[in-house]
Amino acid sequence: MFFTYLRRELRRRRKAALVVASGLALGIALVIVVSSASAGMQQAQGKVLESLYGLGTDMTVTKAAPPPSEGGRERPRFNFDAQDGDETQSSDIVMPQGFETLASSTVGKVADQTGVAGAVGGLSLSVLKVDGEFKPGEFAPRENTSGGGGGGGGTGGPQGEVRGGGANFDVNSYTVYGTDTAHQDLGPLTSSKITDGRTFETTETDAEVAVVDSAYAKEKKYKVGSDVTIKGTKFEIVGIATADSGDASANLYIPLKRAQTLSDSKDKVTTVYVKADDSQQIAAVKSAVQKNIPGTTVTTSADLADRVSGSLSTASDLATSVGKWLSIAVLIAAFVVAGLLTMSAVTRRVQEFGTLKALGWKSGRVTRQVVGEAMVNGLVGGALGIAVGVAGAYVLTAVSPSLTAEVGSAAAGPGGGGGGMIRAGGPAGQAADKAIEIALTAPISAATIALAVGLAVTGGLIAGAFGGWRASRLRPADALRRVE
Repeated sequence: MFFTYLRRELRRRRKAALVVASGLALGIALVIVVSSASAGMQQAQGKVLESLYGLGTDMTVTKAAPPPSEGGRERPRFNFDAQDGDETQSSDIVMPQGFETLASSTVGKVADQTGVAGAVGGLSLSVLKVDGEFKPGEFAPRENTSGGGGGGGGTGGPQGEVRGGGANFDVNSYTVYGTDTAHQDLGPLTSSKITDGRTFETTETDAEVAVVDSAYAKEKKYKVGSDVTIKGTKFEIVGIATADSGDASANLYIPLKRAQTLSDSKDKVTTVYVKADDSQQIAAVKSAVQKNIPGTTVTTSADLADRVSGSLSTASDLATSVGKWLSIAVLIAAFVVAGLLTMSAVTRRVQEFGTLKALGWKSGRVTRQVVGEAMVNGLVGGALGIAVGVAGAYVLTAVSPSLTAEVGSAAAGPGGGGGGMIRAGGPAGQAADKAIEIALTAPISAATIALAVGLAVTGGLIAGAFGGWRASRLRPADALRRVE
């Protein structure tokens, strides 16, 4: 009879311990998966920044262009020379795109800030090219009916009209990025790979050479060795670059000094690309730049996240809101269930604990016994939860679901995103949105594992506190009443 009771009691205890451990394991596993997914979202947002601004870029420094009503850029004008006879002409407008220009000295000021590992300036340009042919009409004079010989009311010339005139023009818009050839480790060109030809040489600071985006090269049938003319200057294409993801930041890349000359922007840049010493100090570096270099706008991956839409934004919102609160709810439920089950187990063991007290065990010793058992259950649950959570994160990384980040023109880098296709309204118009596909991963950090262990210990302590409180209230007389 006694052994039957003992076996039944042991089974009951194992079931209770399994329920406690399973509940804690579920909550801890969910926390690990959600934390890892959130870290993956942050990495994805960093990849969006890299796709727009280049590898290694932790932040960018720009200056917003003022609206036209506050002294913004002047309306661009084309210059044509109409002559007698058919005349084919071409005119380019080359101007900084997207941002107000900064003095090149700003690059050095940013580089001197504490926590900055490197800073490189670049100049984003939009080019609006018009090619066409004037077709002058014939001048048809009118008879002078004014009765005087003054040439029609004192106009000083013949009177008449032009008949049959007109013009036929093609308009082409594209983007150009001026890169610092002496410092090519930062900037938009780093997000593309040279698939044909070569990149710039460090000595080509003012050379008439260009690297062209592969998609634009295919559209215009450019090859290595071809020439492209910008505002009367002929550039030799020395390389073809293919963007790692999404669209390229610009259609053409040329040396920075040449870009400054073409756009009449001597010693000017539109963007400073910044790499921080430590990724954990990006917020501090941002504050230092904003404080010490007033009038600038500093953009980090965290800032960019607010401007990103698409499935990446949706998944990020789910991970930070629904996932976080679901994890908290499951953990609270697991802790409460663990505590209640431990209390219930102590109640069923009243005869055992009462007898131990009758034999001389003090309440503190009984409480420590219960807390110790609860801690073991908590650690077992933590181990199971870590195993399940790591497996879930691994599966998520192995599957690598593709997320789309759509970045509006306000957040876009050189070329305004979307390959710099300019909408109606001229070069000052807004650029099309840029869609970037990114594979989601779920990296597990040591901090996440430490958090899981902490939760396991906390769960064990909470369960032990419930059970210990119940055990401390038992009296030896309770054991005698349970004796059959």
